Amino acid sequence: MRKANVTRKTKETEIEVGVNLDGDGNYDVATGIGFLDHMLEQLARHSLMDLEVRAKGDLHIDFHHTTEDTGIAVGQAVRKALGESRGIVRFASALIPMDETLTRVAIDVSNRPYLIWKVAFSRPKLGEMDTELFKEWFQAFAQNAGVTLHVENLYGENNHHIVESCFKGLARALRTAVEIDPRAAGSIPSTKGTLDD
Repeated sequence: MRKANVTRKTKETEIEVGVNLDGDGNYDVATGIGFLDHMLEQLARHSLMDLEVRAKGDLHIDFHHTTEDTGIAVGQAVRKALGESRGIVRFASALIPMDETLTRVAIDVSNRPYLIWKVAFSRPKLGEMDTELFKEWFQAFAQNAGVTLHVENLYGENNHHIVESCFKGLARALRTAVEIDPRAAGSIPSTKGTLDD
């Protein structure tokens, strides 16, 4: 089983994350930010990655540090659980409809972190959460998971649907990309022979 635990502690946040890439989509998430909890639950459920997150942050200031640092810690845990990434599919994409919304997510689990974010919101907040923080979460996740990640909302009107389709798209693409390819025979999915450089 590809599992990992990460603890991150700064003056701004204290975060503990556990992942099991070969799980059943179980989750136990508590960040203090209701909407972020909801999105992380979607990530776990639709990737079939078991995910446990405990975060305490300076929410009396705003949600920025807790959101970003949660993305960092989840990304680090995924990267750690992947190890050398032997035998994984590596590339994947997902096209996620949610009512009037359609979002496309493509991923390369390559240890080449990069984010393309083509997502716009018509409102500054969802509940109490600033919509601009969703890009911060995806950026932090991509950098620390070591993935190239392209997220593009093709169309949509409801901001909740837009961001939820982004997280579900990441979940489905990640699920496929980290699956073990039975034809790969434990090999590194790169002509370089490594995904560490």
